Amino acid sequence: MSDRQNTRGSGLSKPVGVGKEYTVDISDTGRGGNGITRINGFVIFVKNAKAGDRNIKIKINSVGSKFANAVIVTGSSTDST
Repeated sequence: MSDRQNTRGSGLSKPVGVGKEYTVDISDTGRGGNGITRINGFVIFVKNAKAGDRNIKIKINSVGSKFANAVIVTGSSTDST
C-alpha cells in the first residue's frame, strides 16, 4: 500500500467561495471574452469584465477545481486605464 495520498477531488480549500464578494482588478481577457483575475493565484473568470478594469466588486457564482466564475456586482465601478 502506498504512503502517497491522492489529493485529486479531496476538497482542498479554495481561496474563494460561492456567494462571496471580492474587490479585484482584471488583469487579462480570456478567449471567451470574460475578464480574468486571480485571488491567491486561483483563477477567476468575470463575465462582462475586461483587462484594465480596476477595483470592481465581483460575486462568485461557481467554484471548480481549477477556476471560479463570477459576475460584476451592480453599481461597481469599472475604471479602465
